[in-house]
Amino acid sequence: MSAVSQVLTANPSQLALACLVAFAASILGGLSGFGTGLALPVFLIPLVGVKNVIPVMAIAMLFNNGSRVAAFRREIEWAHVRVMLALGLPACVVGAYSYTLLSAKWVALLLGAFLLLSIPLRRYLNHARFRFSPSTELSAGTFFGFINGGMTGTGIILISILMAGGVQGAALVATDAVISVVLGLAKVVLFGSLTALNLELALVGLLVGLCTTPGGFVARVLLKRIPGGVHALLMELLVLAGAVSLLWRAKW
Repeated sequence: MSAVSQVLTANPSQLALACLVAFAASILGGLSGFGTGLALPVFLIPLVGVKNVIPVMAIAMLFNNGSRVAAFRREIEWAHVRVMLALGLPACVVGAYSYTLLSAKWVALLLGAFLLLSIPLRRYLNHARFRFSPSTELSAGTFFGFINGGMTGTGIILISILMAGGVQGAALVATDAVISVVLGLAKVVLFGSLTALNLELALVGLLVGLCTTPGGFVARVLLKRIPGGVHALLMELLVLAGAVSLLWRAKW
């Protein structure tokens, strides 16, 4: 029995908690376009280990983003999808391959640092009010693709790029979701081909991902009733706790 199987057998309550958090986080992510990928790793790492969390998240986020594509499909801005993926897709593949070369300690250090920095980054980008031309958006898509390939919770970067390109409201959530699904598929294919994602890990990602699926439809209903940013403080506290935990793991 593998280490992952032993943990899942010994601690099914942790898996149940991860599934519950997945559903709640998918609703929050559907409201704002980000958050799910920041919250879930905190609860998945005790189950699958630091090194395996990005491949498992790649599977889970396919379902999360796929449900948002289905729920918001009429609002997709395809012109922005094409610009973001033109160079962002190959950059994502390079980023994902680079991730497979890292040790567990480096994964914990980089993921913890990214989660920690995501809090001030989100606040800064919310107030910066950047405006991107198509060529600038193309370059930003390349940067995002590479970061997304080896990291999770990068939705705040994508949301900020799309907003700077003029995408707003439901179209923002929909366009973000389509781009994330395409990049997620590329990551799953690469991780699977390099044995960084075996059947056992894929099943964990599948189970957690299925728990996120209803979130996009719940978010669509709530989007018209809940003011934007209501969940931000709670999400930041959860991300901060996860970042500290990961940095502690990297230290030891």
